[in-house]
Amino acid sequence: MQDRKAAMPFILITVMLDMIGIGLIIPVLPKLVTTMYGGSISDGSYMFGWFVAAYALMQFIFSPILGNLSDRYGRRPIILTSLLGAGLDYLLMALSPNLKWLFVGRVIAGISGANISAANAYIADVSAPEDRARNFGMIGACFGVGFIIGPALGGLLGAYGLRVPFLVAACLNLLNWLYGFFVLPESLSGEHRRPFDWKRANPFASLAQLGKYPVVLGLTATIALERLAHDTLPATWVLYTTYRFNWSEFDNGLSLALVGIVYAIVQGGLTGHIVAKLGERKAIIYGLMIGSMTFLAYGLSTRSWMLYAAIVFGSIGGIAGPAIQSVITKMVPGSEQGAVQGIIASIQSVVAVLGPLMATNLFGYFTSSSAPLKLPGAAFLGASLLVAAAALMAVRSARRPVMPAPVHTD
Repeated sequence: MQDRKAAMPFILITVMLDMIGIGLIIPVLPKLVTTMYGGSISDGSYMFGWFVAAYALMQFIFSPILGNLSDRYGRRPIILTSLLGAGLDYLLMALSPNLKWLFVGRVIAGISGANISAANAYIADVSAPEDRARNFGMIGACFGVGFIIGPALGGLLGAYGLRVPFLVAACLNLLNWLYGFFVLPESLSGEHRRPFDWKRANPFASLAQLGKYPVVLGLTATIALERLAHDTLPATWVLYTTYRFNWSEFDNGLSLALVGIVYAIVQGGLTGHIVAKLGERKAIIYGLMIGSMTFLAYGLSTRSWMLYAAIVFGSIGGIAGPAIQSVITKMVPGSEQGAVQGIIASIQSVVAVLGPLMATNLFGYFTSSSAPLKLPGAAFLGASLLVAAAALMAVRSARRPVMPAPVHTD
């Protein structure tokens, strides 16, 4: 059997390349879509919203499907097939002659990008129990590094043509597929495989279980509102900065790389200290308040430097998410943690479909000739209101004492 020591680096590289591939095209995809669609940037923004939503929808549907297929057929074929599909798909998008083919490519990208479920399962297979937390932490670090490198590189390459980042993403994924074909062993033995079950692969199943956990309902609503607001950023950032400040692909790539850097600093080095000092309840409320003010600053900025200042300031608001998760884990017994986390992931996935459509429609309408008021930052102002509403829900939840999670002895 091939040495499994090569497996961990490969999986980590795969996750990082997934994020680099996504980040590579963020600075150029909005302009490519709006250019191919024709008309003004306001007209094209509506179509771009569907591109973002389609990707999120495919991730929502196919993440549990690919995860369950990997339980049936093994991790290796699912991971390698998705890598090959991603490489060929980026090539398809780079060569797409019209918007329909570009949209097909975006749908396929969402499906192939759902391989994170199989990658996580692979990590669980090859890691000793005491090493799993560290290895999953490395997965998160690769996400962050990929999102720093991807937008910066995409912005740089975009200066040579809007399709160049797609070609580079295709090459990276195809080279990784070739590398994995020779070094990646199967991690799931035959005796541990199980038949494919459509019930387990149903992405809507966990949503139906939300009513079982009323104690966390308020906080899951807080998460949903915050995520709905957060998805405004990737959906309209490039549209907004291009329209209002005439930023280039390089400018957008640089700004998005800064988002990744400051987010990594706060999440990796500051969150634990801040939450320990403030307490979880205050960290949630203060973090959401900072988030609301940050979106307000985005929407009202009149100079480019103001956006950069808001990015740095807003990164501190990232303390809210981990604090919310910590409170939720204390309200749920250990035997039900997985179910509740599955519900939260499903809610976030559904919101990731709706958020981009809401944001791009607000941008498109308030920059169109029919708008009663020109307000290119409307989507960010709407996001500010959503996070403010999330903060109010968090205040209401904070009035309830955190009861120890019940322990099931049966």
